[in-house]
Amino acid sequence: MATKPKKKNPRLASGRKRARQDVKLNAANTSLRSKYRTVVKNVEKAVLAGDKVKATELFAKMQQVVDIVADKGIFHKNKAARDKSRLSSKVKALATASA
Repeated sequence: MATKPKKKNPRLASGRKRARQDVKLNAANTSLRSKYRTVVKNVEKAVLAGDKVKATELFAKMQQVVDIVADKGIFHKNKAARDKSRLSSKVKALATASA
């Protein structure tokens, strides 16, 4: 199993501080990215299950999370808009199919 070579510690205090901050920022970004993918997946599962009420409820929550993540620049705004648009059409199709 190949592991990444360990990075050398920066010498300057500003570089050391930047490295500490990067660790925290990376963890926060990873968490938000995971949350984004999870809410999108939950809506898709509800649509596949054919649960109109749950799908619309989860879609509303998904929009909030997607907008927050896009505003922070973790995913591009166009990707967020594309995901919202595609899921919106799926949820609407589910609503019209059952009506």
